[in-house]
Amino acid sequence: MTRKQPDITVPDLTGKLAVVTGASDGVGLGLATRLAAAGAEVVMPVRNPRKGAAAVAKIRQRYPRAVLALRELDLSSLGSVAALGTALHDEGRPIHILVNNAGVMMPPERQSTADGFELQFATNHLGHFALVSHLLPLLRAGRARVTSQISIAANQNAINWEDLNWERAYHGMRAYSQSKIAFGLFGLELDRRSQAAGWGITSNLAHPGVAATSLLQARPEVGRSRPTAGGRLIRALGSRGILFGTVETALLPALYAATSPAAHGARLYGPSGFQHIAGAPAEQDLYSRLRSPQDAARIWQISENLTHATVG
Repeated sequence: MTRKQPDITVPDLTGKLAVVTGASDGVGLGLATRLAAAGAEVVMPVRNPRKGAAAVAKIRQRYPRAVLALRELDLSSLGSVAALGTALHDEGRPIHILVNNAGVMMPPERQSTADGFELQFATNHLGHFALVSHLLPLLRAGRARVTSQISIAANQNAINWEDLNWERAYHGMRAYSQSKIAFGLFGLELDRRSQAAGWGITSNLAHPGVAATSLLQARPEVGRSRPTAGGRLIRALGSRGILFGTVETALLPALYAATSPAAHGARLYGPSGFQHIAGAPAEQDLYSRLRSPQDAARIWQISENLTHATVG
């Protein structure tokens, strides 16, 4: 017998503008769907316009009155991030919800972006850092809730401060952990700086637990032609309600963090089940690697230097 899946109630979001990165599939598509269903107008910045168009069609099939706007965004490219920022800035509409969800995970070999950064660090952290910089006036105008999607991998390994781009000895999983630790430190520092400067932005963190999301599937853009063996096992067990989550449950912590009146800034939300792998969303203790304000300020400054983007 299949277990009943957890769910949450999303408040009425009519009149709100939400931006969800990576909304063309997986958790991002699920988040965009749930936000649109609650009445929000959803901007969907995606790397692949074809997949983005299919995602829009899928949402509108369920919710014909959904208000959706497709935009192009490659988070591994600072030029692409700047172009999206300029386009949304020119439209001048306050943003009320930003879910920094897109990411890549463990390419088989080290890849470098056109800007010269290791792919995971560039996509998962630096691109989102630069995006917030470009959108800051709109986020302030909307007194936005910013939710950044990290990972349980942020509770493992460490930031390789002496070689952030992993040029000397690449290790895919450690580089992935670094990108999510840096991203988490950034999300917490964003809330601290907002509180200190009166920006009106609330910034928190979420993680999806463990589920067979698109990160573990075939990703030709990162050199993976088929789903990982681990991804296949997680999908098989998760679909039966055994240990792991599904895409539908994995999106709930970020949805809760981004919309619930009970969710607060500078907090981490994730699944409440065994080892925080699956289950209903709830607040969790911050991972030890995210607790240092000094590390957060350090990665913030480094990110400003690398992206030439100043937040604030």
